[in-house]
Amino acid sequence: MVKIRLTRGGAKKRPHYRIVAIDERSQRDGRPLEFLGTYVPASNPEQFDIKVDRFDAWVANGAQPSPTVRSLVKRARKRAATAS
Repeated sequence: MVKIRLTRGGAKKRPHYRIVAIDERSQRDGRPLEFLGTYVPASNPEQFDIKVDRFDAWVANGAQPSPTVRSLVKRARKRAATAS
């Protein structure tokens, strides 16, 4: 099964994450099927960028997002709706 989850990067106590579509049996930082965005919680305000159209395509094909990714996508959709 394909999961949409975060992979960690960055230095100690300065994390940044990539949002990826990856096989659920892969390691946390294993080779992804596709990069879908980034998330930097350490910045003020926190930054995130998500390709929502590609996210929707993966979910339509049966990929399961993690709870954190689901909340980030929800916030990205809300931010896009208020920007237009």
